[in-house]
Amino acid sequence: MLGTGPRAAARQAAVLFTVAGLLALIGILNDPVHTGRLLIVAACDLLLALIGLLVPWRRVARHAPALLGLAGFAVLGLSTWSFGGVAAGTGPFLVLLYAWAALHFPRWILGLYALPATLAYLVPLILTDQPPLVLGSAAVLMPIALAVAFLIEAQARRLRDDRDRLSRIEQWRAAMINTLAHDVRAPLSTVRLVLEEIAEDADQAQVAMVGAALRQTSRIARLADGLLDVQRIDSTGHLKLDRAPHPAHLLVKDTLSYVREDADVRAEVDEALTVYVDKQRFEQILMNLVTNALRYGKAPVIVTFARDATGDRLEVRDHGPGIPDDLRPRLFGQFAVGGEQGVGLGLWIVRQLAVAHGGQATAEAREPGVAMVVTFPPPPVPAPQQ
Repeated sequence: MLGTGPRAAARQAAVLFTVAGLLALIGILNDPVHTGRLLIVAACDLLLALIGLLVPWRRVARHAPALLGLAGFAVLGLSTWSFGGVAAGTGPFLVLLYAWAALHFPRWILGLYALPATLAYLVPLILTDQPPLVLGSAAVLMPIALAVAFLIEAQARRLRDDRDRLSRIEQWRAAMINTLAHDVRAPLSTVRLVLEEIAEDADQAQVAMVGAALRQTSRIARLADGLLDVQRIDSTGHLKLDRAPHPAHLLVKDTLSYVREDADVRAEVDEALTVYVDKQRFEQILMNLVTNALRYGKAPVIVTFARDATGDRLEVRDHGPGIPDDLRPRLFGQFAVGGEQGVGLGLWIVRQLAVAHGGQATAEAREPGVAMVVTFPPPPVPAPQQ
């Protein structure tokens, strides 16, 4: 029912007419003399509500639901006549109809509404011989209704324009991410092949340098995959994981091999612990957390992995100044940090990958520093063999 377009407009009108029909039925209790007239009003309102709900509005012209508004004005006039010229309920509902129209239709339709709306208000008053003072209320009500409608229409139009602009920006961003990630992969494959060829004939000193280059090449490839992950998460809301049991200490050791050799990063992981995760995504989580700790915190960076009754807990702690208070509420959001040192996607990706595993990512204050904590659910219990 919420939203824009012919279908949403018609369904919202259906709600308004349903309310009007029910109010007409309730009005019978206060005015049993005009029961027959009020039943006709209620029937007309409910019929318009059914039309709003049942007609396939997506197949008709964009502004076709505006016809419901014209019919609604006619029923309003019938309602005023049914109540003997009492317009206490007609005026507010007329403004409400105008407000509904302003949310969905352009100004020229609101202008076209002016004459039928005025007639719907005045004709029943004239037919029931209301005094000039009551007739003169139209001179106040109609300008107010139009002014309210034009204000709502202007605001709604601006919001639609902003939404369209953001949609175009998002399409451009998605195209840029996809293009960048795919274009990075092709030259990386060539670089990796060349480095592997060099490694075959390299001496001991060169092997170490080529090995470091190969590790960084793999890291860049994972960064490209991370960009694609951002796009997949934005478009589908979830990631498909390939979870399996892995030795936790080997996962941590392999991941930390990509960290520069002079970095003071220490690991404390039980060698007997097996973790049930997606290997590539776990490495991505840990690498993002360690890189973030080295970039914004202070050494030493301590990596621990432990298990308790609730599941597995990965913790990456630095000994820096901690998290500024103004950054804390948006720490795990997209582009939360950014600036000259990065684009600010690392912690957002960490949280998304943690949630995909069924866990969560949080930041805990330490003295000194901060600990980034990612929890994982406990590994599944193997089914008993029969």
